[in-house]
Amino acid sequence: MPDHNAIYMNEAERYHELIAKQPNLKPVIEAIIPIKGLDVVDLGAGSGRLTTVLAEEAGSVIALDAQAAMLRITAERLNHAGHTNWNTRVADHRSLPLENQSADLIVSGWSICYLGSDEQPEWELNIRQVMSEIKRVLRPGGTVILFETMGTGFETPNPPSFLIPYYTALEKDYGFSHRWIRTDYTFDSTEQAEQLTRFFFSDELADRVAAQKLVHLQECAGIWWLQL
Repeated sequence: MPDHNAIYMNEAERYHELIAKQPNLKPVIEAIIPIKGLDVVDLGAGSGRLTTVLAEEAGSVIALDAQAAMLRITAERLNHAGHTNWNTRVADHRSLPLENQSADLIVSGWSICYLGSDEQPEWELNIRQVMSEIKRVLRPGGTVILFETMGTGFETPNPPSFLIPYYTALEKDYGFSHRWIRTDYTFDSTEQAEQLTRFFFSDELADRVAAQKLVHLQECAGIWWLQL
């Protein structure tokens, strides 16, 4: 597997080229809570997959990420769209640079999972710290919505084994509701599909894309949400 930390640090623009091939998730979020006027925090905002669509109607949006390179792309996209209701900050999910009870909605896309892998000895402590920070920052009645991978290249959920304990804990220990959706990629060409899947996922998946001449690549994502 490619080194995702190195990608986020050094190849942010190419990463954005990949995730730009997925659908807009604003309707999925609005099916849980209307966005208009809310103060929103995006944890692990990356290149702005969620931040840029939420900024259209939110009262304010703060994009947090561990990598400044990713946040530069988010800022460029927000500026290009003419939005002025936003801020970006480099941050660790376990220690958020935010005031108590300062947000109505916290979202996180494909990010907390890096702290929740059971291949990390302290994954349970990591998740407790993240959840404590989320609860500290949310106002009473606030909502948190998490998106995580349920398998790329699959029609139905096939989550990585090392994330199953984390996913189970979200529901069992923290009270989240859960469902899954498809977040398929639609590429411009088979060549682009192969290059970008090899860049971020694996040679095995890229070889399958090339052999089957795929332009449309299936992906499943889990959604976990909780209102305080």
